[in-house]
Amino acid sequence: MKYARNWPNLLTGILCASMQASLAAAQSNPPAAPSDTASRYHQPPQSILDVMQAPLPPRPYVSPTNDTVLLVTREYYPSIARVSTPFLRLAGVRIEPKNHSRHDTRGGYGITPCARSIDLVRVADATLTHIALPADSCAGTPAYSADGKQFIFINIAPEAVELWVGDTLTASAHRVPGVRLNPALYDEVQWMPDQKTILVKLVRDDLGPPPPDPIVPSGPSIQETGGDSGKSSTYEVRDTLNSEHDVELFDYYIASQLALVDPATGKIQTLGKPANYESVKPAPDGRHILTTALHKPYSYITTYERFPKQVEVWDIADPAHPISHTISSLPLADRVPVEGVPVGPRDFSWRATNPATLVWAEALDGGDWNVNVPNRDKVMMLRAPFTASPIEIARLEQRYDRTAWSERPNTAFLTEVDFNRHWTRTYILNVDDPRQKPRLLWDLSMDEHYKDPGSPVQRQLPNGVSVIRMDGESIYLSGDGSSPDGDRPFLDRLHLDTLQSERLFRSDKTSLEYFVSFSGSGSGKVLTWHQSHQYPPNLFARTLGVPVNAPAGETSFANTASPVTNLADPTPVVRQIQKRLVKYKRADGLDLSFTLYTPPGYQEGQRVPTILYAYPLDYADASVAGQVTGSQEQFTRLYQYSLLLLAGYAIIDDASFPIVGDPKKAYDTYLEQLVADAKAAVDEAVRLGVTDPDRVGVTGHSHGALMTVNLIAHSDLFRAGAATSGSYNKTLTPFGFQNERRSVWEATDVYLKVSPFFAADKLKTPLLIVHGAEDANPGTTPLQATKLYEAIRGNGGTARLVMLPHEPHWYAALESNEELIYEMLTWFDKYVKNAPPRKNAGGP
Repeated sequence: MKYARNWPNLLTGILCASMQASLAAAQSNPPAAPSDTASRYHQPPQSILDVMQAPLPPRPYVSPTNDTVLLVTREYYPSIARVSTPFLRLAGVRIEPKNHSRHDTRGGYGITPCARSIDLVRVADATLTHIALPADSCAGTPAYSADGKQFIFINIAPEAVELWVGDTLTASAHRVPGVRLNPALYDEVQWMPDQKTILVKLVRDDLGPPPPDPIVPSGPSIQETGGDSGKSSTYEVRDTLNSEHDVELFDYYIASQLALVDPATGKIQTLGKPANYESVKPAPDGRHILTTALHKPYSYITTYERFPKQVEVWDIADPAHPISHTISSLPLADRVPVEGVPVGPRDFSWRATNPATLVWAEALDGGDWNVNVPNRDKVMMLRAPFTASPIEIARLEQRYDRTAWSERPNTAFLTEVDFNRHWTRTYILNVDDPRQKPRLLWDLSMDEHYKDPGSPVQRQLPNGVSVIRMDGESIYLSGDGSSPDGDRPFLDRLHLDTLQSERLFRSDKTSLEYFVSFSGSGSGKVLTWHQSHQYPPNLFARTLGVPVNAPAGETSFANTASPVTNLADPTPVVRQIQKRLVKYKRADGLDLSFTLYTPPGYQEGQRVPTILYAYPLDYADASVAGQVTGSQEQFTRLYQYSLLLLAGYAIIDDASFPIVGDPKKAYDTYLEQLVADAKAAVDEAVRLGVTDPDRVGVTGHSHGALMTVNLIAHSDLFRAGAATSGSYNKTLTPFGFQNERRSVWEATDVYLKVSPFFAADKLKTPLLIVHGAEDANPGTTPLQATKLYEAIRGNGGTARLVMLPHEPHWYAALESNEELIYEMLTWFDKYVKNAPPRKNAGGP
């Protein structure tokens, strides 16, 4: 079928037919009276609740001096009372007006997380001390001072976002009085280079009451376009401004006052005037600050990231009277090409090894990847006092990504990316000698895991600036160490003169152990984060040795290790679950893999009901599409769908679902590859004797939800599906989705073919649809779920729609997640585990 033929009439006909079918079904099947359970939350069995409500393992934060570690334990499931806190939608930002806190995470996908517990560990004697926090604390990520003696963090209190300072000597923390932070656009708190004062964004003192809601509208909301073309990426149209009142609220809540806080005395020195500061970055010299402020005219089309900006450098030698230097005035950027960048200076940063030198990039192709040019970007540099013309330090064939600075003042690592090929290159650059050509260091696919060299290990200078650690001519690299047998993290030393590396440490096969930091002043001792499928994550201290030959012929390492922490297993029952890495091939020979989990008490050879979970990924190169990532030794934690293991299901987890092809047209064969991926996975689980071929369900989230609905529409592999927060009609995101860059008018066939909404008449396999009622992701608005349900209902299919109140794209509240598991378990028990055999049951 050629979907593009007479597409407008086809689309209208499908929509009208769907609406007529829905109306007819509604007339013949009137809605049932609400049951007594329709408006309350449900819970899964107690055995599942016990695991859900267990605490998370903490995350370690090592001091720059490597002698103390903060263990931060976050709340995984906040209460629905917190998630339902009222908020305002302001140009891509969700603000809680009561305390000016940020309600959402970056990108609007989740709820700002809370740390409920902070413990301090002294590496030398392995003592652990709990740091007292208020009972209702909601702490942020801590940031150490360069000397490791203090740390700072925010605390989201009911009436304000507070600044807290901790002391590592006394293992205590206290609130700094009189400081009310404004975290709306981040950068709300950071150490100044003197490591004695703190640069903050404050809620302005003269704020007054917020603009009142208009009782009567002042007029219509009006937008106008003058004929210029300009696509807006799907992901830029999120919680946009819609009225002049929204504009007033944006200015009211985003405006902040910059200030310096002395935590020792509590003194607050304001800097400049209040403005809508997007970012604030102190220079290494502590005298200059780079500020980026948003200003009108705003847009009703895009989020705040595209608003007009004034980029300035402030000289704060006299903090009471800063002197500003304008670096760039950037206009509204509401017509940036999809996957493109704005024209003009962007990606500003300070040169880490100079007192006050700015670095930024500028597009040479109009910001449009469709334009063929010899160089896409140039990299510029400008030294204080910022009155001269900037100098060009590099011209890149592809798009600028980042600059990382080493301890050697003139040595930088410059990275460019080619999104058309999924490719990246990193160069070693002497920024002070233009006669030296950049040296190519790495040149590989962005999807390459087996040959990934790792990331350079950094250290903090006395002024708090992070740089790449160097010992002589060498740097250190830490990476995941992906291999055909799973991840085995490593630490390497790379010699820059020869570009040869030597391995200093590699996790053994019986554990998953990551390098965290060096310990002490030298490079002979390290701290690692060690775990296995049976033992929870703990901090280890290791003394590095020399490689020795292991009996099996594999290189091993003569390292001595001792635990620094002894954190207990919060869910011992989960250790009864077995898992294995399974490798297999797609019908076309592509290597694939999944992790197969079997429920507690499983006996080998027993066929059990099985749920497949996957998230399709796009690849430009088939040779890397099937690479194995992850580790069987990762400490097993259960969440969402994997909790069904406790109800007797096997789980085909994280199954490889590659969509391979030219990024410009990979979705031309999306459906065919999707079904081939699913069939290969199910067939292999059946071949292993674990999966009952007549009792298989499928689930996925977001792009995985699209996968789920397409698989039950276009294959007979599954008895039921559960789709969470998906996008089912891609014509509602007409300027692209995932890595599809063509518009619906350029690739109409593709948009219709990948959208299961247009196959609703074929959706006869039972489908559970779950969605967050406050999903801010533009590609997965709640409308996607409701319209798919209406289409299935109108065409006589079997479906259940569950809208979770107040939830964003990633479900946060404990009550919501309990409801999700209850719904999944009830649905799959009915339509998978206890489903009658198919008439033609025989298995794939």
